[in-house]
Amino acid sequence: MAGVWRTRQLRPSVQAVLRVLGVAACYYAAGRLGLLGRLVVEGVVVTPIWPPTGVAVAALLLYGMRVWPGIALGSLLVIASLTTPTFSTLITVASNTAAPLCAYLLLRRVGFRLDVSRLRDGLALVFLAGLGAMLISSTAGVGLQAWAGQLAGRDFWPVWLAWWVGDAMGVLLVAPLLLVAVRGRPRMRRWKEAMGLALAACVIVPVTVLSPISLLFLVFPLLIWAALRFQLTGSVLCALFASVLTTFEANAGRGAFLHLSGVEIMTKLQAFNGTAALTALLLSSVIAEQRTTRRSVQRACQELAELLEHLAAGEPTPQLTTGDAAQAGPGGPRAAARGEDRAARPPP
Repeated sequence: MAGVWRTRQLRPSVQAVLRVLGVAACYYAAGRLGLLGRLVVEGVVVTPIWPPTGVAVAALLLYGMRVWPGIALGSLLVIASLTTPTFSTLITVASNTAAPLCAYLLLRRVGFRLDVSRLRDGLALVFLAGLGAMLISSTAGVGLQAWAGQLAGRDFWPVWLAWWVGDAMGVLLVAPLLLVAVRGRPRMRRWKEAMGLALAACVIVPVTVLSPISLLFLVFPLLIWAALRFQLTGSVLCALFASVLTTFEANAGRGAFLHLSGVEIMTKLQAFNGTAALTALLLSSVIAEQRTTRRSVQRACQELAELLEHLAAGEPTPQLTTGDAAQAGPGGPRAAARGEDRAARPPP
């Protein structure tokens, strides 16, 4: 019996450790993927989209604050894969952990819903978790390099802006997709339209990115289509696909980024990625909120119609209580009964 009791006590601990290790592994894998699209701005390596921030925020929203050691461990592994860890590495790891924690606490404070089904959820994810909380990691990371003499003072703001936007894009593009993948239920309705959308994305996005003429604006009708018909899943997938492909072309200096300097490439790329993410996230949340409101109104109308049918047939309605009948008017149910008797008498 004692052995069974110990086993039951160890199970939550083992699950917690496995969950932390899983978060660390996902963080490290996302970091390695993000480094594939890295750019050099003023001699500093930055990533236009940093997926680990999205992984960290999604993990905290799904599993709570107990998984923060996994975020710290994953950040340490990513840094160790690039350079030899030093004392300053601890500060970077701390800032990379504190930023998602701050985003999680802010989202909890405003009552964030994991399905991002309201406009306030989309706005909170953008301005609190993305643009707000990621100020911690970008300021600490770039400030540490400037303090160590690895970054000139005139290069501080371009590098800081690139770092901040990259961390924010990870939250805006990766975190909603992970939340939908873990908690959402796949629906096979409109699969033909989904295939048509995927085919259109595979044709339109490469054409707009690879063309030397600036045609990146042609991606936005595709994002609107995805948001209107498939809400968060479709719009974020389209935005992520367009942003990733655009990032690789910007890294190669081809297509819409031909003959541009490093700062110009980063500015144009971040403007496109940010606009695409905001369009996909906010528009899909607005559509989801409108659909939820419409379903609520339809249910209320259906319940009201059933209530009127019961009243017309003279049947007792389970929804109408004694207190409700007393509040229906002066005289309460007796007055209603007298009214029915008078209505039943033939006119003189």
